[in-house]
Amino acid sequence: MISAGDFRNGVTLEIDGNVVQILEFQHVKPGKGAAFVRTKLKNIINGGVVEKTFRPTEKFPQAHIDRQDMQYLYADDDLFYFMNMETYDQIGIGKDTVGDTLKFVKENEMCKVCSYKGNVFMVEAPLFVELEITDTEPGFKGDTAQGASKPATVETGAQVNVPLFVNQGDKIKIDTRTGEYLSRV
Repeated sequence: MISAGDFRNGVTLEIDGNVVQILEFQHVKPGKGAAFVRTKLKNIINGGVVEKTFRPTEKFPQAHIDRQDMQYLYADDDLFYFMNMETYDQIGIGKDTVGDTLKFVKENEMCKVCSYKGNVFMVEAPLFVELEITDTEPGFKGDTAQGASKPATVETGAQVNVPLFVNQGDKIKIDTRTGEYLSRV
């Protein structure tokens, strides 16, 4: 059990039957009245963010989130298959749980599969990936007055905006959180 007076950023708790992560917290001691803790909480399962206040003496059970490294194997219809590299157990995760997370991830790459009490609720892609450009228009000299960019398709089928000097066949580094081009490899 964690009391509201001991809240820290990143801690996961079970509050009112929901699994939440503390994004921000602030201990407030008004001149008149009792102290309280103002928090911003993110629901781990559905992603919603809510602000709540608590008395510093309120206690909540800590929620243990399992983050397991698994290899992304392949997609089949609405299921994405992952393998535990220690036990070689395979699991299928639905498209609604995975969402757009794997649009920059190739087969056989490592991902983190997050679960709470055995129920998978999220897949985390690697922060940075290196992918090859499969299709893009050629850039022309003189088009660079404002650091121009052009659309490109990478080998996973996702679209990325890249600088004009990047050509088809080049390998690039992408930030999977934002989908931004970082550099050529």
